[in-house]
Amino acid sequence: MGIPKFYRWLSERYPLLNQKLETTDHPVYMDNLYLDMNGIIHNCSHANQAQVDLTEDEMMLKTFKYIEAIVRIVKPQKTLFMAIDGVAPRAKMNQQRSRRFKSAKEREKAEEEAYQQGRPVNPDPFDSNCITPGTCFMENLGHHLRFFIRSKIQTDPIWQKPIVIFSGHEVPGEGEHKIMEHIRLKMCSGDWEPNQRHCLYGLDADLIMLSLVSHEPHFALLREVVDFGKESKGHPSREVLENPLAQNFILFQIGLMRECLELEFGTVKIPFPFDAERIIDDFVFMCMLVGNDFLPPLPTLDINEGALDTLFSIYRRILPHMGGYIVEDAKLNRRRAEMLFKELGSLEEDVLIERAKDAEFMEQKRLRNQGGGYGRGGGREVGGRGSDRDSGMIGGNGLDMFVRAGNSNSNNNSNNNNASR
Repeated sequence: MGIPKFYRWLSERYPLLNQKLETTDHPVYMDNLYLDMNGIIHNCSHANQAQVDLTEDEMMLKTFKYIEAIVRIVKPQKTLFMAIDGVAPRAKMNQQRSRRFKSAKEREKAEEEAYQQGRPVNPDPFDSNCITPGTCFMENLGHHLRFFIRSKIQTDPIWQKPIVIFSGHEVPGEGEHKIMEHIRLKMCSGDWEPNQRHCLYGLDADLIMLSLVSHEPHFALLREVVDFGKESKGHPSREVLENPLAQNFILFQIGLMRECLELEFGTVKIPFPFDAERIIDDFVFMCMLVGNDFLPPLPTLDINEGALDTLFSIYRRILPHMGGYIVEDAKLNRRRAEMLFKELGSLEEDVLIERAKDAEFMEQKRLRNQGGGYGRGGGREVGGRGSDRDSGMIGGNGLDMFVRAGNSNSNNNSNNNNASR
């Protein structure tokens, strides 16, 4: 979730941030690989489909194969950290609740349309709302994943080199925040090695923010190739999800993005020392005003209306007069933030007037269409708001073994929260 259409905005502003992978024969070779597992589970269970015909076992087999493909592409050398969302913070529960009510309503609508069109309807469809901490589905999936991890460590040399850590749905916190907490704890330990290469798999825009605030210079996000066409809305295509080969993935280079931000704001003449890390913190703060998972965004800031470009233009203009950065020592300087808000407030009236004009134009267009004529000329299209959300590695019989064996051992392993080498 996070900032709507943020990944698309970044890709258009800094196109070189996306590195297309070529083939599994030339692996990425990162020190640490972190998997935000909920994105994988959603893609392998329903992948934004209205109708899901897979059984629960088939979903788990697809999940195993997808994890295996990503690990084979990246080949982590030190750490493989796999995190499933646990209980979310109170600040996000309202958003999750509304999203799940919406999901249930959309499923009912899809079933009604299928009945009207005479298409067959699954009498017992998969409910994506069961991908929630504490459900029987997640308990069963967590047990099978632990068995799968132990089996891979014993049989696959790629999995034997790194330390493998699994954080299940029993551990509180969202997957990406558990990953970042692990990185922070390791950085505070005495054996932390600087300049490690980190790779984080995930589709959410907030992963970009979390990667930036880690201030690690060698960070990259692994994600599927997406099509920004009108139909896809920035989601991976069905072909990509069914065929997780290296050439269907890209690396989004956070390290290069840090350098781009330093170059873009480094030209501003300021009366105090330039600090690229503070620029990055201010960048994240301004992006949070447009959208985030825990606080409501400012209503007049919409990325479709150029909100981020406006924010950065204001920031460049007021930075020499602020006497420092908005965020210092991980704390918000209220006086400097107030300067930014005053500049934004002076633009709010123009934004609201423009929106009123757009609404009036669309209403007139609707009335013309109802009257049977379209009138003269064309009109602006007001875009809707969207969200930036096999190669025979294991045969089918081998994956079936994981599910069958997992079922036979459910009583012995249901209380384990971590699987490690």
